[in-house]
Amino acid sequence: MELQTRYVTSADGTRIAISTLGQGHPLVIVQEIWLTAMETYWAVPEIRENLERLAQRRTLVRFDHRGIGLSEREVSDISLEARLSDLTAVVDHCGAEKIDLLGSISGGPVAIAYAARNPARVRRLVLLDALARARDIQRESHTRALWPLIESEWDLFVRIQTLLAAGWTQTGLDLAEANIANSTPQSFLAASRATGQHDVTNVLPDVGSPTLVMHHRRSPWVSLAVVKRLAASLPNARFVQFDQQYSMTLFGEGAIEIIEQFLDEDESGPQDDQSSQSHAVILFADIADSTGLTEHLGDTAFRDKARELDTALRSLIRDTSGKAIEGKLLGDGVLAVFTSASGAIDCALRCGAAGNDAGLPLHLGIHAGDIIRESDPDGRDNVYGGAVNIASRISGLSAPGEVLVSDTVRSLARTSAGVDFEDRGEHELKGVADPQRLFAVRAREP
Repeated sequence: MELQTRYVTSADGTRIAISTLGQGHPLVIVQEIWLTAMETYWAVPEIRENLERLAQRRTLVRFDHRGIGLSEREVSDISLEARLSDLTAVVDHCGAEKIDLLGSISGGPVAIAYAARNPARVRRLVLLDALARARDIQRESHTRALWPLIESEWDLFVRIQTLLAAGWTQTGLDLAEANIANSTPQSFLAASRATGQHDVTNVLPDVGSPTLVMHHRRSPWVSLAVVKRLAASLPNARFVQFDQQYSMTLFGEGAIEIIEQFLDEDESGPQDDQSSQSHAVILFADIADSTGLTEHLGDTAFRDKARELDTALRSLIRDTSGKAIEGKLLGDGVLAVFTSASGAIDCALRCGAAGNDAGLPLHLGIHAGDIIRESDPDGRDNVYGGAVNIASRISGLSAPGEVLVSDTVRSLARTSAGVDFEDRGEHELKGVADPQRLFAVRAREP
């Protein structure tokens, strides 16, 4: 498939090149502003494959920022307002009442500002290693040292800059060669100066759409502290970290899995006196040998330690974008649901470490499947279904401090969780017709 390009006209008359891929609800991508032309990424097979996967159930809409790629090159205004005008023209071209919006790195302020100003147009917002203010971007010393090359050795600057961001691989080399022709030293410097002034922190409280804030653990551009601060400043945001081979495009398989699950969530939610069915990843955490620990510690000491651990576990669940289910009466355990298998595994490993540190080791089990969400008579959310029961059974089979997952979860997280899976064979689970193949999660050595 060849890249199909069309043009829209921004409010000031600038011609903006756009491409669409797939069918379904539109997902408009506001990419990193430097060296990210559409043709550049489309020419790299592994990036192209991931973009095609993202477009399997939706219309993927990308565009070249003014001054680069196939968009109009000779432009004088490259301010945030001008970029917002370009994005408005792109969204209007989609013809949909609402769109999903994704902003990455320095494209973040543009996406955030649009969502804040147009709440009726944005269904869901994804911020991928994004910034609210450009001055928060991290630049390592060797990166800053390259800037004098921009005007004197443009080709060399682009090659090294791209390889530092994308990795010293064939993909990085392909990106570098494609990037050289997609901008000029003059437009790059002008865009850098203008983008460096972007700051949308004052409009963060106005972003009302459900928002997923994602951070790559190995990001060279954005620190964890900056991304967490962004997530905490948005009214309806959840935060998740992910791990994959780092690429300046960020659209690796691990990131796409998380994005797809977030965009595909059922927005209807549970209704009064009704149940709602959806897909989720379910984590059970239960204190191992609570009876023996109570006898050893005494009732009061055990309950105090258990309450402290419960608070810590619920905090970890929130930090990894999960939701603790309040309606379940689990005794000494916690039940949580996630949209991401890799997020659930990350949370389980953290919970296991917290239990060990507290002297209260946990049984930990994870499964994925359809669940039924209901509200208890007291108004607390609850979940039911066969998948919930399987997660509970898996938890009961784990050794203290160990995380066991079903084959379903392993398949979902195989390339995105950054862990290894040790095959534990098939197990008969009480109340479950078919045997389940289980895997123990092992943290990968750095």
